[in-house]
Amino acid sequence: MNELHTQDYIALEDRYNARNYGPLDVVITRGEGVWVWDVEGRKYMDCLSAYSALNQGHCHPRIVQVMLEQAQRLALTSRAFRNDQLPLLAQELCELTGYEMMLPMNSGSEAVETAFKTARKWGYMVKGVPDDQAEIIACAGNFHGRTITIVTCSTEELYRDGFGPFTPGFKIIPYGDADALERAITPNTVAFIVEPVQGEGGVVVPPAGYLQRAREICTRHNVLMLADEIQTGLGRTGKLLACEHEGVRPDMVMLGKALSGGMYPASAVLSSRNVLGVFQPGEHGSTFGGSPLACAIAREALKVIVDEHLCERAAELGEYLLARLREIRSPHVALYRGKGLFVGIALKPEAEGARRFCEALQERGVLAKDTHGTVIRLAPPLIIKKEELDWMIERVAEVLAMP
Repeated sequence: MNELHTQDYIALEDRYNARNYGPLDVVITRGEGVWVWDVEGRKYMDCLSAYSALNQGHCHPRIVQVMLEQAQRLALTSRAFRNDQLPLLAQELCELTGYEMMLPMNSGSEAVETAFKTARKWGYMVKGVPDDQAEIIACAGNFHGRTITIVTCSTEELYRDGFGPFTPGFKIIPYGDADALERAITPNTVAFIVEPVQGEGGVVVPPAGYLQRAREICTRHNVLMLADEIQTGLGRTGKLLACEHEGVRPDMVMLGKALSGGMYPASAVLSSRNVLGVFQPGEHGSTFGGSPLACAIAREALKVIVDEHLCERAAELGEYLLARLREIRSPHVALYRGKGLFVGIALKPEAEGARRFCEALQERGVLAKDTHGTVIRLAPPLIIKKEELDWMIERVAEVLAMP
């Protein structure tokens, strides 16, 4: 067979793979740290980190080594039997975050679905909400996943069009508006789900004090506060959990993506014994969730975050990145916003969209992705060096100076 080139791979994917994504036309074949190489040998800096799954960088050698060793020993038992990695991950993750229990799944969407099921079950068993009357409040502009139930509480029509009917029991309120949360709560409200920073929504940071007020309101009304930290958690914003910036402790936290350092699908829901204790055997599960392979990888991925001080690095370098970006005077930019190494460049309407800027960055060796059409998202691996950040900023400045 002849050697395939970029256009050959693109043609094959477009012919045989469902067109549910619109990726940049770069075909990556290798990754190391913050860098990736395409099939033609061109080198790029990854400034998306697989939507923050690669906080520890591509193919981190410690995580790769653990993955290889565990894969050769034992990959899967299902939860029909116990294994020797799940108990250790449960202990280490709970001790690291301060929660009492965890429930392992595979994807972020599964973690959110698990949180919804948990909240409803808790509402009926503990709070005393009448059967099938539980309500969950979500925020406009959110992104919690792609399942039917999750897109029910999305305000993005693209995610909903053609997928109804939807799941009842959800209310939508404006993001960042604590008064709207207070007004929306009824005796049947069991949970409020929120992203500490809205990632897919455009790296939107809520007003200072919003999470604190939401926490106080939920506590007063006996409503569970659910924090979707799948993109924001595990160091991305400069804290282990983004809620820590306001000293807030949610009742439930959903983790995914960087939980495995990008090496294997792994997610988890963290909560108290009072909340996660509502489940009895057989009421919820996953064949691969909590597999020995996933758990061994996640254990090492967490150790890398701690040992390499990735939270502290994200805080320091994120502050530097935002300061440098704000020095760039561009007619296209409305504002720069973000927290830690999670930054959005919001463009003006007359800039004609963010995609063309991302394509121009690709030509200069930087891979970033537009979100919501008008925002360039910059989220490099947290292991990035200051000089690498400077290299990237120079190219961003070049692109933002385009006509």
